[in-house]
Amino acid sequence: MNRLLSLLPSLLLATPAHAHPGHDAGFLGGLAHPMLGADHLLAALLVGLWASQLGGRARIAIPLLFVATVGIAAVAAIYGFAPPAIETGILISMLVPGLLLASAVRAPLPAVAALVACFAWMHGAAHGVERPDDANTAAYLTGLLLTTGMLHAIGVGTGAMLRAQGLRVAGSMAVVLALIAA
Repeated sequence: MNRLLSLLPSLLLATPAHAHPGHDAGFLGGLAHPMLGADHLLAALLVGLWASQLGGRARIAIPLLFVATVGIAAVAAIYGFAPPAIETGILISMLVPGLLLASAVRAPLPAVAALVACFAWMHGAAHGVERPDDANTAAYLTGLLLTTGMLHAIGVGTGAMLRAQGLRVAGSMAVVLALIAA
């Protein structure tokens, strides 16, 4: 215990080394970015889980819609077309799917698509605004979209393994995590 306490001053005075890949402004930075933010990570996994719960065409259509909308919104934001209250929209994009997953709401696919497109627009706009100034935009967005798609696939796959009750529990946990992240 004394050894651990003796390390405390050095931990308090240490500065970050910035050695993780999130500082890359190209493809690797785009790949890493969704994994480094709890908001994007949670929202992407939730979209996959929710698509799995809905079943049928939603398992593919909803994640593809999210990825495409993130890409379009990111480019729009890079060119100055970002909506107001992005952070509020991102919080809502974690809470609403979590609540719908927890309550096993069976909404029609067009309604789900409209909600998911709105959520994806907020995430895409945030990523466009947060894009490093020196970024290779095409490489960065390619990495960002690949990781987002992978997170959706993990959500869909996990959802396929969980029973209905497990998906409801996952939705409830996501709501708690979203509130903590807020």
